[in-house]
Amino acid sequence: MNRFLVRKFSDVAFKPSKNIDWEGMAKLLVSDEARKEFATLRRAFDEVNHELSAKFSQEPEPIDWEYYRKGIGSKLVDMYKEAYDSVEIPKYVDKVTQEYKPKFDSLLVELKGAEQRSLKESERLEKEIADVQELKKKLTTMTADEYFEKHPELRQKFDDEIRNDYWGY
Repeated sequence: MNRFLVRKFSDVAFKPSKNIDWEGMAKLLVSDEARKEFATLRRAFDEVNHELSAKFSQEPEPIDWEYYRKGIGSKLVDMYKEAYDSVEIPKYVDKVTQEYKPKFDSLLVELKGAEQRSLKESERLEKEIADVQELKKKLTTMTADEYFEKHPELRQKFDDEIRNDYWGY
């Protein structure tokens, strides 16, 4: 994965806000397959979010008890009203967030550490790739002395083998 993509994606996705920066994350995607999967994820998230907000954000409409008293009779309606009023719906108390927030925060710290290690390794690998590509270009015209200038440890190894009369067999 591209080192910039890892850094940018974690910066965008884990902003300490209540809203998800979908556009910011979408800009970081490179392949068409990733864009397609991301669009599917966003659609599913929006559908679930809309459904939850539609179902649970509204208070139920109050019951018109007088309307039912006229049509059914007051004795039966009063019995239902008394039973309805006795029902207590508990309010949701969030006990999960406080339990998992420290774990999530520690994972974010771990992610940042992994990101830094990944960036350092990516830089090292990019430098190594550039060196190999340069060596590949010069290989046909390079002399042994030019090669040994870049790799003095190999010169030392070959010199030691020659001094010790070790020719590899």
